[in-house]
Amino acid sequence: MRLKVITSNPGKVEEYRRSFSDLGIEMEHLRLPYDEVQTSDLSEVVSKGMDEIVSKGVRDFIVDDSGLFVDSLKGFPGVWSAYAQKTIGNKGILKLMEGVEDRGAEFRCCIGCDFAGERIIVTGVCRGVITCSEKGDGGFGFDPIFSEDGVRTFAEVPTAEKNETSHRGNAVRLLIEEMKRRGLVRGR
Repeated sequence: MRLKVITSNPGKVEEYRRSFSDLGIEMEHLRLPYDEVQTSDLSEVVSKGMDEIVSKGVRDFIVDDSGLFVDSLKGFPGVWSAYAQKTIGNKGILKLMEGVEDRGAEFRCCIGCDFAGERIIVTGVCRGVITCSEKGDGGFGFDPIFSEDGVRTFAEVPTAEKNETSHRGNAVRLLIEEMKRRGLVRGR
């Protein structure tokens, strides 16, 4: 069995490969551009993307979208996280948070999977806080300003440990559980 991982990020393919290896599912990296609908709902972005990908004749694939949702910023940057990271970066988010007491935030990852004629969409969440400064040199994106445990940022946590609690790790586990529940896969 094989799933195409539609992304421009080869690191995501490796994450999926590790998660699905015990299930006998191979991952194939596929770079396939598709339009991302402009909406504040990750699952709608993923669902519309899946529709477009299927319309191009592609089946048996995974696509995902993630975002950082900051409580005091009314969910910003949310689905616009990649754009916010490119334009204002971590320093810009920290600037917006200056003097703000409520530092609650969450990362969300929505995964859409087309597999064996079934369509599955799941969302994993990781709750935490925005720190007052950047810390750590690991990870990517907003990892240096997000702390799940209030002590270390995602950029300070080893990748394997981060995957145990991260939004993508949680979403992958939900996807595998749903695939098992539907009888599409067996294994651990």
